[in-house]
Amino acid sequence: MEAFMTKRAAIKRQTREMSREHGILDSRQFMEDAKVRRLPTHAGWSPYPSNDDRDQAYLKTLKPKSDGQAELMAAIDHHNMVLALGPAGTGKTYLAVAKAVEALEAGKVGRIVLSRPAVEAGESIGFLPGDMEDKLAPYLRPLYDALSDRLSMKRVKALMAEGLIEIAPIGYMRGRTLNNAFIVVDEAQNCTYVQLKMLLTRLGWHSTMVVTGDPQQSDLLPGISGLSDIAERLTHVPDIAVVKLAERDIVRHPLVASMIGVL
Repeated sequence: MEAFMTKRAAIKRQTREMSREHGILDSRQFMEDAKVRRLPTHAGWSPYPSNDDRDQAYLKTLKPKSDGQAELMAAIDHHNMVLALGPAGTGKTYLAVAKAVEALEAGKVGRIVLSRPAVEAGESIGFLPGDMEDKLAPYLRPLYDALSDRLSMKRVKALMAEGLIEIAPIGYMRGRTLNNAFIVVDEAQNCTYVQLKMLLTRLGWHSTMVVTGDPQQSDLLPGISGLSDIAERLTHVPDIAVVKLAERDIVRHPLVASMIGVL
C-alpha cells in the first residue's frame, strides 16, 4: 500500500512539472483526490480590463422583440435608405446603432457616422466648454449609450480616435459625400425640411443611412419639423424603406406604452 501511494505521488509530481514547463492541461490533474488544479498558462489570459479578448466576449445577440423591430431590421439589411418612425421606447436608435456596429465589424462599411440635432428639450443649457465633441456630448449621449452596449467603451474610444466612428454635427454635413459609411441620423423630428433634405442627399456609394425620429415629440415650434413631410414623400420612392413603429413595439417599461396612449 505504501509503495502504491509513493508511485501515485511520483506521477502527480511528474505531471505538475510537465504542465509547468509546457503549459499543458492534463486530465490526470483532475483526479478525485486532487486538491489543487493548475490552470493552463499557454492561453495568455489576463484578468485586467486592458485585455482585448475579454472586452469582446460579452457582445449580445441582436434579436427583434416585436414584429415592428423585425421589419426594421429586415429593412436595414435590404435597403440603403431607411426611415424609422415611431414613439419613444421602440428601439429605433438602438437597432440603428447596433446594425451600424454589425456592419463595421463585418467589414461591410469603413466607418460609422453619427449625427443628431443639437436642440434642447424645452430648456436652454447655455454655452458648454471644450471642443466640438465636448459641446455635442450631452446631445449625443443616447448614441454613446447604444454604442457602449454593443462595444466596450475602450473600443469605442479607440475607434473614434482612428476615425472609424465619427460624430458629425448636422450643421457641418453640408457639401459632404459619405461613401462606404453607415450613417445614423437620430432625433430627426428636430430637423427642418431643408435640413433633412440636405442630410438625405449626403448618401454616397456603398453606404447605408438610417433616419430615426418620432414626429409626435418634436422640440421645434409647431409646423417647423420636416420629418413627417419627408417620410410621406419618400414612401412612394422605390428602394427606400419607411418603417412605422407603433405602441405595440415599445420595449421599455410597460407604463411607457400606457402613457403614450393617453398623453
